[in-house]
Amino acid sequence: MVERIIGILGGMGPLATADLFRRIVKKTPAKRDQDHPRIIIYNNPKIPDRTAFILGHGEDPRPELITSAKKLEECGADFIIMPCNTAHFFAEDIQRAIKVPLVSMVEETAERVREMGIKRVGLMATEGTIRGRVYHRALERRGIKLVLPDENDQKLVMKGIYEGVKAGNVELGRELLLKVARKLEERAEGIIAGCTEVSVALKPEDLKVPLIDPMDVIAEKAVKLALGLEDL
Repeated sequence: MVERIIGILGGMGPLATADLFRRIVKKTPAKRDQDHPRIIIYNNPKIPDRTAFILGHGEDPRPELITSAKKLEECGADFIIMPCNTAHFFAEDIQRAIKVPLVSMVEETAERVREMGIKRVGLMATEGTIRGRVYHRALERRGIKLVLPDENDQKLVMKGIYEGVKAGNVELGRELLLKVARKLEERAEGIIAGCTEVSVALKPEDLKVPLIDPMDVIAEKAVKLALGLEDL
């Protein structure tokens, strides 16, 4: 059996990176330490804010993203995953700079939504992810309609992400994000936790509709690829 080394391009934010590592460990069918895959984590919190750049008032994160991906490649990662939805706006730029595959959390999530038979899915994400149409393209290709929070609720999502989870106040983040999710679930058959901070704050049992968590999706995919259960 071919075993592959997972590379995690992290730091966006650090808590989400730690959470992805934990999920990979928990999803690995291991009976002993040696059954787990090798994982290389490069936690780089110095990557400029992705949303700020997409919205036109921030530093370009691509140099740091590419440098980070190259470090993982040099350290022996066989493929790379990123626990940051907004960073997938730059996925093609990163992939062109490296030889190992960057496995897209966005594409894997869109495929999971399709497999679930959901035709109308809500999205809770940063303004950068929404403006950059990061999920729009992947879902539209699969014939899935995207439902977004209204303008006021989107402001609450951003506050929950930045002033809540990213600032270390997970309780505030959860309160604000759950308020928006409860309204969004009335208009959709499922909700994508389209920001890793949303993944940290919300749980499937919080909602009446399925919560599709890209962090879980990419953790499961990474385990299968690392254990040689799927081809790259």
